[in-house]
Amino acid sequence: MHRRPPRLFPPFLLLIVALLLTGCGVDGDQAALCRKLIPAFDSGPVTILDTEALGGDEPALRLTYRTDNGGAETGTHWIACRFGGRFFDSRRHELVAVATDRMGRLRPMQFTMLRVWAGLPAARLGLPPESSGPEPQPRTDWAPLLFFLQQLINAATVACVYGLLALGYTLVYGILGQINLAMGELTMIGAMLTAMGAAALGMAGLGSLPLAVLGVFATVMAFTAVQGWTMDRLVFRRLRRTHNHTPLIAAVGLSIAYQEGMRLLHGARDWWPAQFLADRHELLSDGAFTVTALTSQAVILLMTGGLYALLWAIMQRTAYGRAHRACADDVGAAELVGVDVDRTVATTFAVGGALAAAAGAVIALYYGGVNFYTGYLVGFKALAAAVVGGIGSVPGAMLGGALLGLVETFWSAYFAIAYKDIVAFGLLTLFLIYRPDGLMGHRRGRGD
Repeated sequence: MHRRPPRLFPPFLLLIVALLLTGCGVDGDQAALCRKLIPAFDSGPVTILDTEALGGDEPALRLTYRTDNGGAETGTHWIACRFGGRFFDSRRHELVAVATDRMGRLRPMQFTMLRVWAGLPAARLGLPPESSGPEPQPRTDWAPLLFFLQQLINAATVACVYGLLALGYTLVYGILGQINLAMGELTMIGAMLTAMGAAALGMAGLGSLPLAVLGVFATVMAFTAVQGWTMDRLVFRRLRRTHNHTPLIAAVGLSIAYQEGMRLLHGARDWWPAQFLADRHELLSDGAFTVTALTSQAVILLMTGGLYALLWAIMQRTAYGRAHRACADDVGAAELVGVDVDRTVATTFAVGGALAAAAGAVIALYYGGVNFYTGYLVGFKALAAAVVGGIGSVPGAMLGGALLGLVETFWSAYFAIAYKDIVAFGLLTLFLIYRPDGLMGHRRGRGD
């Protein structure tokens, strides 16, 4: 009789090993959050030497690092961070304590100041365990639904940023059939100027006046609109008759020039303007989880909706809108019937620059932490949103921004946040393969 050979690794043993390994190792998101706190204690370049998971009832890790200051090694130090949950827990991003080799465990006031310095939301940092407060309520069956609603509110603000910048991309592409990769840098300029304007209002004691903030918005959008017009007048108008990749290469050069120019003028440090209208409102609660929204989120939604309605009215009811649609159909034919193509294209660049500045203003006053590199990744994500929605379609740009904002926010909430950019550009890849015209785009018939 034939006997089956014994299996060395029965399935139940593999399952046990997998379950044991689930709680081992270091959470990459927790390590990245702890790494972000090192500059509060040491300046200069940092080299991570070791990342070690610590024992205890709550997950903790210790980063051992070395700092160099002007080429002179300053020694080896460590920082330890303790979190409220493990890999698959809802509190895995909630920091509950911090300790260093020189200060020991931070006291409550020190921990609070560290939270303010880092600019991280309180929901991710929580409160130190030494603080007195009400005991948390047990989780109810409504908590997952409330958490879902909270992510919808968070996604709306992200969608506004991507949607506004995607509108700038789609307007230029709709009339020229070319992608202006320097549009993200106009967002960076808008964010930096908004941060400077907010700082000036704060020093003048006018930061709490909505009209003063609105004046900063309008000034920044006007300045960036001029930048967009100048960009077309000095660069793209001279390359309009070329039928190769020269305009795309010129856009890449402009992007780098804007980045390096801002870095040389203002340095590489982050700007953290005060949050605008940061009053928090509780919408729904089951005792364990509360759905909240900021006043600024409502203002951002209203501003984005107003700008989109204004753009729709301009495109449908004005001479510029008719000229833009004519050039989008056929530039040569539009020129033959008397449309001033150069002026229409320049106006399109100005409108796109103003919308990009609005996206930058949202980043500066809601998210903070703007620098010369702010527009790079945001620009590519907004381009992905424009392609997903159907580049060349104004409603498609807003739809693509909403879809990308939802995907990125929900992935960050339910899965590893470190992979959110991979997911965003993976979505772009899928659309380019299976639906290259996007959700609301139309196949172009003029060869571009």
